[in-house]
Amino acid sequence: MKRLILVRHGKSSWDNDLPDHKRPLKKRAYNDAEVVLNAFEHFYEPPAMFWTSHAVRAHETAKMFKERLKVAEKDFKVVDDLYTFNQNELLSVIRSCSDDVDKLFVFGHNPGMTILVNSLGDKKTDNLPTTGLCVIDFEVDSWKDVKKGKTILTLLPKNLR
Repeated sequence: MKRLILVRHGKSSWDNDLPDHKRPLKKRAYNDAEVVLNAFEHFYEPPAMFWTSHAVRAHETAKMFKERLKVAEKDFKVVDDLYTFNQNELLSVIRSCSDDVDKLFVFGHNPGMTILVNSLGDKKTDNLPTTGLCVIDFEVDSWKDVKKGKTILTLLPKNLR
């Protein structure tokens, strides 16, 4: 079995005139991560591999999860190809994961994240909001075979406040 945990980056700031990949998180992102992690940490069973986009907003969100869930440095990677908004590119990166890994966290961007949640999982969502988390299980032995899975958990900050 393979378990995919998709997390959209936290709410980012448009206040500064920065390139897209350098936009920082807003204060709300830290609060949203706190409520999602409060609900999720009891569900989480290590080990897992954590992959994040290099964009500041995704990387900072991933680091909050890493610290709270006590993820080892060797299990935390910045994957440049995750800086994409396209679900097919996102899925291609996921399918490249080593089959030694049974649980994979991916921190990325919309609209790719929402489209992937809807195409891979069996429960639809209109939008995976910022800091939204979705867990999908697949009855496969290889990440290359990930197609249609079972959505077992969706956590949205607005539903947890």
